[in-house]
Amino acid sequence: MDFWQRYRAIDARDPRFDGQFFTAVRSTGIYCRPSCPARTPKAENVTFYETSAAAHEAGYRACKRCLPEAVPGTPAWNIRSDVAGRAMRLINDGVISREGVDGLAHRLGYSARQLNRILSHELGAGPLSLARASRAQTARTLLVSTDMLFADVAFAAGFNSVRQFNDTIGEVFAMTPTALRASAPRLVPRHGDETVPPATLTLNLPYREPFDPGIFDFLAVRAVPGIEAAGVGPDGRRHYARTLRLPRGETTFTVSYDPEAAGSRSRLQLAATVADLHDLPVLLSRVRRLFDLDADPVAIDEALAGDPRLEPGVRAVPGIRLPGAVDPQELLIRAMIGQQITVAAARTALTQLSAAGTPADTGRPGLDRLFPTAAEIAENGRELLRGPQRRIESVISAASAMADGSLDFGYGDDEPVLARKLLPLPGVGPWTVGYVSMRVLGAPDVFLGNDAAVRNGLKVLPPGSRAAGSELSPDFREVSPWRSYAVMHLWRAAATKR
Repeated sequence: MDFWQRYRAIDARDPRFDGQFFTAVRSTGIYCRPSCPARTPKAENVTFYETSAAAHEAGYRACKRCLPEAVPGTPAWNIRSDVAGRAMRLINDGVISREGVDGLAHRLGYSARQLNRILSHELGAGPLSLARASRAQTARTLLVSTDMLFADVAFAAGFNSVRQFNDTIGEVFAMTPTALRASAPRLVPRHGDETVPPATLTLNLPYREPFDPGIFDFLAVRAVPGIEAAGVGPDGRRHYARTLRLPRGETTFTVSYDPEAAGSRSRLQLAATVADLHDLPVLLSRVRRLFDLDADPVAIDEALAGDPRLEPGVRAVPGIRLPGAVDPQELLIRAMIGQQITVAAARTALTQLSAAGTPADTGRPGLDRLFPTAAEIAENGRELLRGPQRRIESVISAASAMADGSLDFGYGDDEPVLARKLLPLPGVGPWTVGYVSMRVLGAPDVFLGNDAAVRNGLKVLPPGSRAAGSELSPDFREVSPWRSYAVMHLWRAAATKR
């Protein structure tokens, strides 16, 4: 977007662009979200920034009226496969807090100096400033959504001391933590919700409308008993819960969706119990990736609706989401087991494999185990898995490579790098790489043309739409860069028909 396209967006106060860029006003010294209700500033006083960290670096403070930190993240970090996009995915996953700038640079294949220069040029701020902005966003979420002590908020958000926390909140928001906590409406826990234990932190998950809750169905049919649980309550509320191993400890979380709640800020909520509060920002980042909450569904639907084959599905199901992954290694094992068999058969095999996982004392009925680690699968997988011996050996080989560190991949890779790492593995082909790219990297432009469910989805499209699209390409390149979402629509069509 150029300057005037962005200026028209802030003049229209279009909430679709919240989080995609930030508006800094020289005459006031503050920066806002595009939908800020304040009077539109004069164009000559406006500077647009890609990130809130860049606005901080330029000396601006967050608007107290529109709270620009309380918005969904930018979808650009999934669309962009350059160094900046890969770096932001890793920063959001807490790599700088765990490994420092040197660790981040090593993962990306650059020196710390080169990385600082690249990010400053591309995003207007270096890696430390970007990580600081991410910590400020997490701290604001905890302050306005929980009753946690300030010291707990500070360490949960990733600050090294309470003083650093106080200084950052004052610099970014021009408010004390006490004033910031009092500035926003408090989150009221839902009464009668048996899926949320009393000691659990409950947070709102902002997203851009529209939101298709069908992603809960996608996760439910693939849920492994003992590790995951999903369903729909009698009041229509959907939920997905699971256990998860994070860098510093274990967690149990539940994401629930209430279609009757007023506004997108309260319909989707996360309830989580974490063993170490330092893991909370990582959990928030991964849950947002799992439910694709930083996507721009209006832009995606507009592109997909231009294809007559997809237009009826887009009209019937607006805001479809691309399910992510909360653990890249787990997702690879799931993909390798699930290829060339049905979803139900894959779930049965994964249920057998889950016996290798470590028991988890969650106190939650139906959630009593963690998904097995790569080392546990390498050690016990042969005794637990059933089916063709070649497939079993392929899974064990991949698990062994991940366990000994010879295979290392994750959110910081791009598609070509991921392919170079995975394709040499026995039993891994283009479908596996494409599926892992979709769910681990959030790659938006993957088309799984050889997937059986995709072919079935094409067969059950309305005859009129198939005829209208007969002259279009079979790989849906006309809707690029959103072909992964086209795959989701075709999967939905196949599942609905079945």
